[in-house]
Amino acid sequence: MLKTYKYRIYPNKEQKQKIDTTIDLCRNLYNAALEHRIYLYKRSGISVTYNAQQNELPELKKVLPEYKTVQSQILQDVLRRLDRAYRNFFRRVKQGKKPGFPRFQSYKRYNSFTYPQSGFSLSGSHLELSKIGNLKVKLHRPVEGIIKTCTIIRKNGKYYVCFSCEAEDKVIPLTYQNVGIDMGVKEFCITSDGEMLSNPRNYRKTEAKLKKQQKTLSRKKKGSNRRRKAVRELANLHEHIANQRKDNAYKVANYLLSKYDTIVREDLQIDNMVKNRKLSKSISDAGWGIFFNILEAKAKQAPGKRVIKVDPRNTSQICSGCGQIVNKNLSERTHSCPFCGLTIDRDVNAAINILNRGLELAAA
Repeated sequence: MLKTYKYRIYPNKEQKQKIDTTIDLCRNLYNAALEHRIYLYKRSGISVTYNAQQNELPELKKVLPEYKTVQSQILQDVLRRLDRAYRNFFRRVKQGKKPGFPRFQSYKRYNSFTYPQSGFSLSGSHLELSKIGNLKVKLHRPVEGIIKTCTIIRKNGKYYVCFSCEAEDKVIPLTYQNVGIDMGVKEFCITSDGEMLSNPRNYRKTEAKLKKQQKTLSRKKKGSNRRRKAVRELANLHEHIANQRKDNAYKVANYLLSKYDTIVREDLQIDNMVKNRKLSKSISDAGWGIFFNILEAKAKQAPGKRVIKVDPRNTSQICSGCGQIVNKNLSERTHSCPFCGLTIDRDVNAAINILNRGLELAAA
């Protein structure tokens, strides 16, 4: 199993300049390689491969000596990144989707480079990077497994390192318990056992501060140092909210996986749901998509754990006691069945229906 660890690094002024220069050179190489592919295909119908472009790197260093300052495997990884973008594009086309064609990368969009095999070493709280130097790294948790790749990321004026490690599957004790979860905006999620996990509403709590910072930014003169500083402060605030949202998703996922072996959830089309103007902000603030991705990734890493997705239609309207349809408006928060007399919280009723559908699907 591959696991990624992300840490903050603290390069000095000279090292920051080397990292920024490396990112810029990688971005220029990516754009040049993309232009090369497009040009040859339009002119001669030739599809350029990764190997063909990789073989031209020695000649590139002769023509542009500045690329000698970048470790060779980093440059190879840039071309692999472009090749992956091409392969993903054509894969989505074959699937009948309408993907965007690989595009040229601007300064703001290209912000990382990777040592795919060698050129880096971690020793205690220091990270040695080829052609960059020895950097201080804040290891807030230990690295587990064998480090396979090392990626340096620049974001909002800060620098990070991501280690992709090959580690053993995490053993989480089996509980032989199953649960259905219903996602909400008032509560983050409600379980079929009647437990309600709170929604921290990180964006809502910071919304006034965000508006104030946005007004401050709008008053700054374009191109000025003060405007650049205001942009960084606003970006840092958005990053803080995103980190809080991700932290909550990890905590809830870990909690559910420690308590249950099978977790059944609705197969929600979140992209369509956020088109509802009344609920879009609350749905985005809750971060359902992030939570689903984390939950499923962690379940795959833990033997004996699984996540089942079910059709969400009528899970709120069906009575979990007798199976009859009991129509309710969104404002009605209690399920009261006139057929069997069951009275229960609307969301708990939905979670029980979700669990039942999942168990039926698993048994089929």
